[in-house]
Amino acid sequence: MHILIISIESKLPVTNYGGTERIVWCLAKELTKMGHKVSLLIAKGSTCDFAKVIAFDENLSINEQIPNDIDLIHTHTVTSELPDHIPNLFTLHGNVTNDFKPLNNTVCISRNHAKRCHLKTFVYNGLDWDSYGTVNLKTSRTYLHFLGKAKWKVKNFKDATKIAVKSKHELRVLGGTKWNFENLKRGTYYKLHPLIKYHGMVNDKTKMEVMQHSKGLLFPVKWHEPFGLAIIESMFAGCPVFGSTFGSLPELIVNDVGVTSDSVDELVEAVKSNDFKPQTCHDYVVDNFNSKVMTSNYVALYDRILQGEDLNAS
Repeated sequence: MHILIISIESKLPVTNYGGTERIVWCLAKELTKMGHKVSLLIAKGSTCDFAKVIAFDENLSINEQIPNDIDLIHTHTVTSELPDHIPNLFTLHGNVTNDFKPLNNTVCISRNHAKRCHLKTFVYNGLDWDSYGTVNLKTSRTYLHFLGKAKWKVKNFKDATKIAVKSKHELRVLGGTKWNFENLKRGTYYKLHPLIKYHGMVNDKTKMEVMQHSKGLLFPVKWHEPFGLAIIESMFAGCPVFGSTFGSLPELIVNDVGVTSDSVDELVEAVKSNDFKPQTCHDYVVDNFNSKVMTSNYVALYDRILQGEDLNAS
């Protein structure tokens, strides 16, 4: 089967930050391993050694850039330009407003995400863990970490620092810098506190090196996270997750691999009594959130669509 993956905002391969980009890359790679032919309609400057790259031309419509021999389109870009004669599926990666009108075969990325969008079909994200290299799960773990864009208010960096300081742990910040406008607005506490260390935007190698020595990810988000790749990346490094109860978090953070609560004090106590096993956290995501499982679930949906089924008929 020849599958066209559309993600016109994505420049591949991913270097530092890039949630949707990682999923598109892993999906295309796994589909190729399964014997499918894959073409990628993605941002200019992209390269890929296992699939054909079609650089998106802003002067043309998406429809005009679709090859003639495509059997199915899997888009990660919201568009109404897809041809009627080619079966298609759309993965929704973000949150939507109340007036959102889903495409016929819209797929969400967690059960909570689907419920909030009034849909029933979802596929959990999965990553190619082989690309992350070997993880040492027996290292000494002496600090906590925060992974995400710290300047985004919904990521709740403020409470993450409170939890770290109250539990008397150093906090390594992956995805934030000390001298930025948001920190200036917050005051000197976030810039000068000796327990808060900033690493800025990091690549996968640095990210894994830092997380392998972490006691856990602090993830007290204040928005409905559709999925949260930071959660499974941290668990892969052997880190439990201490997060809020918003969005997908209660689905992903089961009892053996972390704690969810909307109380800072409860999360502080959970950090203090942390006895989670790095191997358990690692095995949990390797088994459940890998690119092969994700891709197999998508292929099952492709088959249903090719048979004429509408995934959101009800």
